[in-house]
Amino acid sequence: MTATSPYPIGTPGQPWGDAERVAWRARQRVQRRYAEDVLPRIEALRATFDVAEYGRVVSEGETFPLFALRSRDWNDALPTVLVTGGVHGYETSGVHGALAFLERHGAAYASRVNLLVAPCISPWAYERVQRWNAEAIDPNRNFRSGSPCAESAAMVALVAPLQGRIRLHIDLHETTDSDENEFRPALAARDGKPFSPGEIPDGFYLVGDTPNPQLDFQRHVVDAVAKVTHIAPADAKGQIIGSDVISPGVILYPFKALGLCAGLTDAPYTTTTEVYPDSPRATPEQCVEAQVASVVAAIDAAVLAAS
Repeated sequence: MTATSPYPIGTPGQPWGDAERVAWRARQRVQRRYAEDVLPRIEALRATFDVAEYGRVVSEGETFPLFALRSRDWNDALPTVLVTGGVHGYETSGVHGALAFLERHGAAYASRVNLLVAPCISPWAYERVQRWNAEAIDPNRNFRSGSPCAESAAMVALVAPLQGRIRLHIDLHETTDSDENEFRPALAARDGKPFSPGEIPDGFYLVGDTPNPQLDFQRHVVDAVAKVTHIAPADAKGQIIGSDVISPGVILYPFKALGLCAGLTDAPYTTTTEVYPDSPRATPEQCVEAQVASVVAAIDAAVLAAS
């Protein structure tokens, strides 16, 4: 997809209607199975964590249960940590990084923090390696009250009773080449806007919250991940994906204003990871390791160092 080749759905300059959304959905093909890749690992974790179904997503006869895992001995006197993955279903290491963190490190943190982990927020999109949900809605612009996105609305409801009690929220994402050659062109077509080509950074970076950047915390996470994989450099403009680099490997977005998952709570420490799985310098295993390292470093810096 290029700036001069129109997206194959819709009319340039005109936002999509129902017919275009149906046509888009018909193009999406199942490439992997949530029930095979994700649910067995969640089931295996029942031995250590409480597992709860917090919602269901239904599309064209398919039903996807949404699961969250909680510390078994929840203690209101302990700080609470929220970990989310799979907001965008195509961002594979976010899903498997959240699960790997629980498998390898969850028990070690059991008496030190309350853990709440939603490893795969968008299972329909996970199966289709897609950014949007079945209604061509980006969950990561819709984490707000009254959300039109079922996946986002379910998370809003799950977290609502814990507002004011979560110390850290880390949201696990990827930036991929498909952002530039598929997802951003699709977004422009859906909204009836011109597509402006961008540049995909080679390496890991973090997105902090503009009103509450917590730069020392962000740096700690970046330093930990640098031991696993390379950190994305700034481009010639001193930016990453169009935003100023304010610390090596760190940019800022206004989380709540944009309806991003990382703005879902009032946690004092928040960050969004961005792994680059298409780099010739990183393997799929390294991408998962980067996510795990991010979660461990974030907990150690934001929660345990202050306790």
